[in-house]
Amino acid sequence: MSTNLNNAPGTEPSSASPPSGAPLQLSTYSPLSTVRGDHVPPSRSHVRATVEAYLSRHPGERKALEGLPAVLHGAEEPSSRATLPGHITCSAVVIDRDRRVLHIVHRATGLLLAPGGHVEAGDRTLLAAAVREVCEEAGLRPGDLCLTAQFLDEPIDVDVHDVDANPAKDEPAHQHFDFRFAFHLTSEQPPALVLQDEEVAGAQWLPYAEVRPPVLRAKLLDAEADGLDGRPEPVNASALIHDGTGRYLLHLRDDREGIWEPWVLALLGGGRTRDDSCLEATLRRELAEEVPGLEPTELVPFAVEEATSVDGLAVPVSVYAGRWSGDAEAVKLREGVLLTWCTVDMLDRLRLSPGLGDLIRRHAAEHPAAEGPPDDTDPLPGEAPPGAEPHIVGVHLHLQDDQGRILLGLRHPDSTYAPDTWHFLAGHCERETAIDCLVREAKEEAGLTIAPKDVDLVHTVHHVDSPDARPRIALVFQARSWTGDPEVLEPDRCVEWRWWRPQDLPAEVVPYTRMAIDGILRGCPYSEQGWGER
Repeated sequence: MSTNLNNAPGTEPSSASPPSGAPLQLSTYSPLSTVRGDHVPPSRSHVRATVEAYLSRHPGERKALEGLPAVLHGAEEPSSRATLPGHITCSAVVIDRDRRVLHIVHRATGLLLAPGGHVEAGDRTLLAAAVREVCEEAGLRPGDLCLTAQFLDEPIDVDVHDVDANPAKDEPAHQHFDFRFAFHLTSEQPPALVLQDEEVAGAQWLPYAEVRPPVLRAKLLDAEADGLDGRPEPVNASALIHDGTGRYLLHLRDDREGIWEPWVLALLGGGRTRDDSCLEATLRRELAEEVPGLEPTELVPFAVEEATSVDGLAVPVSVYAGRWSGDAEAVKLREGVLLTWCTVDMLDRLRLSPGLGDLIRRHAAEHPAAEGPPDDTDPLPGEAPPGAEPHIVGVHLHLQDDQGRILLGLRHPDSTYAPDTWHFLAGHCERETAIDCLVREAKEEAGLTIAPKDVDLVHTVHHVDSPDARPRIALVFQARSWTGDPEVLEPDRCVEWRWWRPQDLPAEVVPYTRMAIDGILRGCPYSEQGWGER
């Protein structure tokens, strides 16, 4: 599957790539720039963001790069070769499956270097300049390359070196600030090289231990321990959201200048950032940014597809299948035009991102719907009648130790719901009983083993967060016994488990959690929240 993407994994709007609102195929954000413009060099803000991202990894190199601020704040274009006494260049560190790095013999100097050179007017990003240079000098195609999960679109190294005067080009001695970006080859074996005869006299693949210069060599060897092994892996994630009855959720992109593949239906998703613990965390963060309030009850890896960025790079995309059955029109959409449900029989009549129709058909064939799609007028057998509104059912664990203390978890600061707030161990019911859900969630989230026979329902909260939100029913169960000590097993959701005395609960507790605890202490089995005055 080949898909065109256009926003960078691993970046936010202020970083090296354009804002995350730029769309993509499979709704997965790409490793490169938005739609190209003619004769537009990388912006100063882009270069500054790239420098700061690099220095956040390597704060000890700030002094070595102290000449960069003068270049960035000067009157001349930082990436122009006419800017003196120094300017920015870009290189590509291309790694094969044997952990070897491509070097070329620079004809003018005789030096063995990573392919690279000066930024040109059409290079909207520094990374795009590195891709263009390696393709020109070594004859590779952009599709032969993909980003590394370890560095994404940030440089692996920024090198400052002196360049001798070149009377033939009327250039005095000056400095290069060389931004080096790492790429994996997409193929098992390195493709045949077609060297640029004018500038390149030869090429070699050198193992990490022989890479030049030494600083880059050391960074490669350090990154090897973190998995930089020359093997591509997904750097983007998409959500194939379905409701279990044959409907699939699609996202219509904006139709305006700067949007790649405008007015196309695609999946929600995005590119990995350095702070994401895993690709599922990437996807949940992207969903929270694009459609706050849309929380699939499960995200299961379904497929790995290969998309293509606007600059031609290969982009491995991990597609997760997720269950959700909410009202697409009621969700607050921050990016794009609308969300809509579709069925397989509609796919041929829709304008979809390339390959998306086949992906949905494959999922539908492997996961047959238990019932047909909902009808807007007459309920299906077993469905709620018109006017009845489905509720989201959540299960919650009220666990007390032998000192009477209650177990609560601190939600991750990037959580869509109640960040930096204490809450029960909890989860949403999938196609399972509430007690089975509780047992599963306790094991997955905290490593606790609970027998279904040791569980009692002790409180129910019927609550709604806002007038247009889906109502919820929170079932609070108490376990009389369990085995195991609470562990943080899903750090992208919960960062700490702690036992609290009921009279000393922290101020930052989810309101309906506090309400449930109060009700349990009073022996009250039911409470309501968010429904207004009664």
